[in-house]
Amino acid sequence: MINADTPDVPEISVEWYQEIVDFAADTPQPVQWFAEHFTEGAILLLGALWLIAAVSRLRGGPRDRAYALVSPVPVVLAYGSSELLKTVVDQERPCRALATELAIIAGECPPTGDWSFPSNHSTIAGGLAVATLLLSRRVGLVALPLAALAAFSRTFVGVHYPHDVVVGVLLGALFAALLTPLLARTAAALLHRRTRHAEPPTPAPPTPARH
Repeated sequence: MINADTPDVPEISVEWYQEIVDFAADTPQPVQWFAEHFTEGAILLLGALWLIAAVSRLRGGPRDRAYALVSPVPVVLAYGSSELLKTVVDQERPCRALATELAIIAGECPPTGDWSFPSNHSTIAGGLAVATLLLSRRVGLVALPLAALAAFSRTFVGVHYPHDVVVGVLLGALFAALLTPLLARTAAALLHRRTRHAEPPTPAPPTPARH
């Protein structure tokens, strides 16, 4: 059911939101407690995975170090873009806009003005996961499903529609996938030039003695 406050929200997203929130409300209390804390803590976990992958690349050559150094930049840019989209779209949170009263795990709905589309958490999660994958395939394969769970948890606890989190994840992932290689190429060239200039000059061969 859609009320007057959600005219532009896809109906299927509203239906899925209600089904997910109803399911969440019926889960055992320990599951709800975990979901409420996981939805915030997942970003910290993803940040830790990114850091592990970045530190391993810092030990490599200029290209490896460049990837490690620039990989946070697209994530920050993606977050800024998601904030800009929020101010343009002005979509109310589902926990506030829906006509029916829903008990959400998050407890309180974010205040009016803290808009719903897209999900900032999901944007950061998608960006960090792809950035981590670009740094380390092994660590990235752990980060990707964690990011998906982090995004899903935003709907599970009741503060975002499904389309909010899908667009958020894609936004973060695209920024990381497209911008990281471009920025790393420039940074690698600068690091290579700096390394070459820092190398001590090769000593001249000794002049043979004259008899």
